[in-house]
Amino acid sequence: MQHFRKYIRLTKELASEQIADGISRTVSDIVPNHISTFDFQNHHSALLLGDVQSGKTAHMMGILTAAADSGFEVFIVITTDSTYLQKQTLERALRFLDTFCVCGEQDDIRFFANEMRKPVVIILKKNVRVLETWKNHLASSRFLHGRPVFIADDEGDAASLNTKINKNSPPSAINRKISEIKRLSNSSFYLQTTATPQSLFLQEEESGHRPESVYYLKPGIGYLGGDFFYGTNTTTSERQIPDVIKITDEEELSDLREDEVHIPEGMQKAITSFLISAAHIHITSSRSSCNFLIHPSVKISDHEIIAERIGGALNNLLQSVRDDDQFKHDLKEAWEDLRRTKSDISDFERCYELISELLENEEITISIMNSKATADAVNFDIGTNIVVGGNSLGRGVTFPNLQTTYYCRKSGRPNADTFWQHCRAFGYNRDPGLARIFLPASLFKLFSELSQANNAIIEYIKQNGLDGLHLVYPKNIRPTRKNVVNKEKLGTISGGVNYFPSFPTDGNTRELDSILQDYPSENEYKIVDIGIIKNIVKYCKAESPNDWPNETYLGCIESLQNKDPSKSILIVRRNRRITKNTGTLLSPNDRELGDQFPKKVVLTMYRVDGHKSRGWDGNPLWIPNIKFPKDKFFYNLEE
Repeated sequence: MQHFRKYIRLTKELASEQIADGISRTVSDIVPNHISTFDFQNHHSALLLGDVQSGKTAHMMGILTAAADSGFEVFIVITTDSTYLQKQTLERALRFLDTFCVCGEQDDIRFFANEMRKPVVIILKKNVRVLETWKNHLASSRFLHGRPVFIADDEGDAASLNTKINKNSPPSAINRKISEIKRLSNSSFYLQTTATPQSLFLQEEESGHRPESVYYLKPGIGYLGGDFFYGTNTTTSERQIPDVIKITDEEELSDLREDEVHIPEGMQKAITSFLISAAHIHITSSRSSCNFLIHPSVKISDHEIIAERIGGALNNLLQSVRDDDQFKHDLKEAWEDLRRTKSDISDFERCYELISELLENEEITISIMNSKATADAVNFDIGTNIVVGGNSLGRGVTFPNLQTTYYCRKSGRPNADTFWQHCRAFGYNRDPGLARIFLPASLFKLFSELSQANNAIIEYIKQNGLDGLHLVYPKNIRPTRKNVVNKEKLGTISGGVNYFPSFPTDGNTRELDSILQDYPSENEYKIVDIGIIKNIVKYCKAESPNDWPNETYLGCIESLQNKDPSKSILIVRRNRRITKNTGTLLSPNDRELGDQFPKKVVLTMYRVDGHKSRGWDGNPLWIPNIKFPKDKFFYNLEE
């Protein structure tokens, strides 16, 4: 255990004992069940599932050191195609993995000279050229001959998947290179880490990217995530929006683009809130930096315009400090708002004085982070920083002491995983009393729904593992990008649609008679727990699984049960004389009755006499008709 023990000792010294203890718990759970049992003969795919910015990388490195103690010698860590993130990960590895030979993308000489005297870890970007170069280094060295390779794919759902799955062509380049590196060895352990596993759960087994095992990494004390910012039962009504959320106008992005004179109200309030937060932090010296993140859209032109507008606004504020009472009034308003959640906030006059100094000394740095501008020169661990960007802000990059976020990016039909990765406000090193997110009501609703869906996935996995998992989202939200899932095998159950078997069987009539004997019949319904619905559906059968995919419906019910454990509707009807294969079987009255509950699961059970004259086998039977909530879609991969 020399590698793991040294890593934990360094983590205690350089990070904290609390973080080290959390990593030890993760490793003690994962190693006996997955690493120690690895047979060194096959290729295994696993998933480390965590929340956005919850410390997954530190735990991933802990798993690597434990794997080194278990016999692995060659490790490859692949990050998203971001120089900033690759550099960040490499620096962390150099700092914490001092029993390894740590190699960056240019360290081929170090790699060859090591000659496997130490376990080697190579930190690479998901870049075709980089992966091809290191595939050749590994092949020419023959270091993988007779050795397994351990690949840690940070943000495993980004870029690694085959984006040409629905085209009649070879796999996409990065997906192909990862497979080629795996095949250099006769065995591999492929550990994917992400906070957004939707696309991974919808992969085919033969892809090598669908997890065979999953471990949920619970965030530690002090983490601010979806429950803190968006809760699980919040709506857009004003009284239920938490103090941490500040609603802006839906059209502020257009105003930012077009109005060259005025800053929209939401942005103004975000700036003053940030300035007060920064002032308090500087005065108390509790933290070394304060950061403000602005995510307006994917367009680079928007980033440039808004960064320029913010710079102009700060210059105007400098003039306002000297001769404009309105600016002081706006700052006082922001201070009063923050005091609601930060009772010990510094005295306003002292904050105002400090803000004046920051503006006069030009100590506020404005940076752009996108595909054109990486902000590599900015150290977000110090100073007062404003960062404007788009997609580059969406994955992996950690912003310490991020107190203020302004977000107005929209999409007609958003992908759940893409938008959840935009939650850079999540993480540690945030003062909960000073944290604020400024966004339109429509986006608050979206993120609240995503938070509920994310919690449902986690709860399902904790209780059931991966078997039978269905992803549940409102109608206007896709779980992931269309180009990484085999559309021919993507199963979708639509809410608001009646599902029933055309050819039901009478095999479980006695069991269903017993379950349903106490439920009313004829023109009545019963409000029941969704668990009762699940127990009834379990006994419903048809001649063909395709006619009534029982396991699929049970999976939908279980996933919904974790997401929204509200009551359901049970309608029971007896003594029905219905001819076999005659449509939905519902009477107009029963269909109308079920339609009165569009947001609930509605299960209608008909007990049919089963006479041979009507095409049946002569035995009574129960016929189910199930309808899921109208605003929900359920997704899974049909094998």
